Amino acid sequence: MLTIFNAQKEYIMKHEFRDLKIWQKARTLNKDIYKVSKTFPKEELYGLTSQIRRASISVPSNISEGSGYDSDAQFLRYLYIALGSLCEVETQLYLSSDIDYISTEQLELTLVKTDELKRMIIGYMKSLKKSNKFNLGFLTLAFLFSIQLIFNK
Repeated sequence: MLTIFNAQKEYIMKHEFRDLKIWQKARTLNKDIYKVSKTFPKEELYGLTSQIRRASISVPSNISEGSGYDSDAQFLRYLYIALGSLCEVETQLYLSSDIDYISTEQLELTLVKTDELKRMIIGYMKSLKKSNKFNLGFLTLAFLFSIQLIFNK
């Protein structure tokens, strides 16, 4: 965990994105997408090239943005967005192969990496959900207890 100090108080980030394997893998995938799309035709610069690069940038960006929130629920929301962007990248890779911008071999090698990252993100999401079940249960019990106190007066 990273500790950030300011004049008023100490702030501890719950999830330091630079330490997360999913963020590190997403950055690596992003570099791979840039290398693969570098060979796309010039007329695709503002089309498929731009779109696949923006989608791949969105994956680590959403992981890092979500990690800045104190709430696991907020972080989970951004992980869903990152996962959606990763699926978008996969679709664009298939399209790139369909129109012969990349070889079948390039497609398969890159899809192995996207599949691995998908599994990692989903696994991390599951662990966040599990850790929040206790918190949600506790909050529900606390809420019910407070309601009982109000009506028993």
